Amino acid sequence: MATPKIGMIVRSFSSSPVGQQMVKPPIQIFGLDGRYATALFSGASKMKALDAAEKDLIKIQTELKKDAKLNDYLINPSIKKNIKVEAIKAAAKQTSLSAPVTNLLSLMAENNRLKNLNGTINAFKQIMAAARGEVPCEITTAKPLDAGVLKELEGALKGFLKSNQKILLTTKIDPSIIGGMVVTIGDKYVDMSIASKVRKYSKIIADSA
Repeated sequence: MATPKIGMIVRSFSSSPVGQQMVKPPIQIFGLDGRYATALFSGASKMKALDAAEKDLIKIQTELKKDAKLNDYLINPSIKKNIKVEAIKAAAKQTSLSAPVTNLLSLMAENNRLKNLNGTINAFKQIMAAARGEVPCEITTAKPLDAGVLKELEGALKGFLKSNQKILLTTKIDPSIIGGMVVTIGDKYVDMSIASKVRKYSKIIADSA
């Protein structure tokens, strides 16, 4: 099946000339998931329903994680796409789903792309975070950091941001890094773990043997 271009997806949200004009997102996300998320951002922007669309998608993503049967139904290739589209429209009315998200789900069902729904939701969440000036940052350590150290780190990391941005900090525990830390902030990645140093030194020793 041919991959739909972004223009084709955007036009599916509105048939009017105005609707075909693209509202560019604050960041560009590549791949099919990014195309659908970008089209949703554009369509929801024109409908002034960005917040509603984000809330709906978060609810859907949460439900899909809890309900394996629903997830299997959506990605089941043996179920005809017109049946899925009708089921989506019926569910949208019952749950008062926003128009942009209803359009997105229907379009993805018509294109047999509901298997990309979770990735599309994640891409849309990234776009919305960027629109709010939020920069995701994850700190991975072998053991939990105490509050004081974490506060100092957050202050240091804010130095990488622009004045209109704010940090969205999460922490992760991974004993395999042994010590030190791994930091990702936006598109930057810094590996200061002991495990990475061990690998580096091991390679040096092996290469010189």
